[in-house]
Amino acid sequence: MVGGGQLARMTHQAAIPLGMSLRVLAERADDPAAQVSPDVILGSHTDLEALRAAAAGADALTFDHEHVPTELLHTLLDEGVSVLPPPQALVYAQDKLAMRRRLAELGAPIPAFAAVASPDDVDTFAARVGGPVVVKTVRGGYDGRGVVLADDLAGAREAVAGYLAEGVAVLLEERVAMRRELSALVARSPFGQGAAWPVVETVQRQGICVTVLAPAPGLSEQRAAEAEQLGLRIAAELGVVGVLAVELFETESGALLVNELAMRPHNSGHWTQNGAVTSQFEQHLRAVLDYPLGDTRPLAPVTVMANVLGAEQEPAMSMDERLHHLCGRIPDAHVHLYGKSARPGRKIGHVNVLGEDPGAVRERAERAAHWLSHATWTDGWKGH
Repeated sequence: MVGGGQLARMTHQAAIPLGMSLRVLAERADDPAAQVSPDVILGSHTDLEALRAAAAGADALTFDHEHVPTELLHTLLDEGVSVLPPPQALVYAQDKLAMRRRLAELGAPIPAFAAVASPDDVDTFAARVGGPVVVKTVRGGYDGRGVVLADDLAGAREAVAGYLAEGVAVLLEERVAMRRELSALVARSPFGQGAAWPVVETVQRQGICVTVLAPAPGLSEQRAAEAEQLGLRIAAELGVVGVLAVELFETESGALLVNELAMRPHNSGHWTQNGAVTSQFEQHLRAVLDYPLGDTRPLAPVTVMANVLGAEQEPAMSMDERLHHLCGRIPDAHVHLYGKSARPGRKIGHVNVLGEDPGAVRERAERAAHWLSHATWTDGWKGH
């Protein structure tokens, strides 16, 4: 697996009971996956020799992130390496403009968009959509980075001019009047088998996912089936192998629009570790090795995943002591920590809680995650 982050770390955990060995290409020895894997290659994902070393003798090469240059992956393919998902699919998770154009060709529901050559394109596009616009970098943006929600045309023009002056390619999208954000997580094998988990709601704060509600509350069976089928169709049409997250906008009118694609295990699927028969991490391994895919049924009526984000000020209480108190107060919380140092807003772990009552389950999950981040209980409870 190229990349030594938390996704590789959790994929390594899933590989162990299957009797598999996961080699990790990590940039640093203290990367989350490098801390736990016995087979680590240290190097950059932009270094062909490092990629070759990681792929040597492996049954498949897959990814913790989408940032490997596709020309290097094509070279590996030519050398006989099984690269999954293949670069001709992965490019649509790397390049938002290519993704938008391909989805438009497929007739998938997407926001209006336009390529940008100069700030003047902002005025032309805004006149076409008749409303506010979003400026996005074509490559490299995530967790709200590389996205500018412009307040007015002047702000959009300024953002475009700034990016273009730095040599950064951008595109424009209409600003969707949305009710909420959803995610359709699916998997596909080289054989063509597909599988879909229940559609979830993702709750965002400052561009970062803070909570995932599985299944998405109040989503009709028809809309849920529509989203699952859309995810499976996109995976098949693009030739994806492995896990695919299709991030969606649910508009105020109830329609679904594709926002972004991720071709790897995804934050919106972390709930599956404890809440589904087969986790996204095991499923990704099954898919890239062309095993039959696993059952995606949920194990409880409701599962909520809450991200543990670094606090503005790191608590004096150690994480070990915070974990001790959490285990005592919320014993049904499933904690997954990534071995990452904390900094404000950084994802350092997540908590999964299962149950029947959506409100109660969400409250416990978010309370547990806040405690691990801040060492304070949201309801003011004192443990001593």
